[in-house]
Amino acid sequence: MRICVLLASSILTAALLLSFLPVRGEEQIYDSVIRLHVLAVSDSEEDQRIKLAVRDRVLSELTPLLETADTVEEAGGILRDNLKQLEVHTKTWMQEQGYTDPVHFSFTREKYPVRRYDDFSLPAGTYDSLRVILGEGEGKNWWCVLFPSVCSRFAVRNTEEVYLEAGFTPEQYRLITHSEEGTYQIRFRLLEILTELFDEMQSWYQMPENR
Repeated sequence: MRICVLLASSILTAALLLSFLPVRGEEQIYDSVIRLHVLAVSDSEEDQRIKLAVRDRVLSELTPLLETADTVEEAGGILRDNLKQLEVHTKTWMQEQGYTDPVHFSFTREKYPVRRYDDFSLPAGTYDSLRVILGEGEGKNWWCVLFPSVCSRFAVRNTEEVYLEAGFTPEQYRLITHSEEGTYQIRFRLLEILTELFDEMQSWYQMPENR
């Protein structure tokens, strides 16, 4: 019964709001992006400083590695292949700097809230994510888009050309940089709602009693 209600709700939502739905691949934003998530030990000034130093170190090592990746699949493969090495190198570097906090790397699927950067936003949802956890990771976090390589490119210039060079399509560029304006704001929210509905339907279907 529940699955019927969910299906009916999804169909009704799509039918009523079809004109606002993402088109031409915009719904693929979740599967086109890899996020970087660095979690600090605490909110203390020193721990936050260390978090940013570790972030810079990780990006300096990852940027040349990911330059060879043309697709999100290739980028994910590079991260998986180098995950342990990245962790070892970061631990060694931290010891050299006199940082004693433990650090742990993982590459996983992670739920993110709506995240607004300086000039663009990403919808809430589940993304592939490289997590770098310092200590228990209880401090303020730092997010960015690791692939396409937005993190490093925006340090130099922030234009539409940068987004397209990084691998976003023109439609995805308009979605994430105009999400506060009129129709795109509505489409942005609908993308989140439909993704949440799909995730809930998948979870319900995978319950033992429904197999």
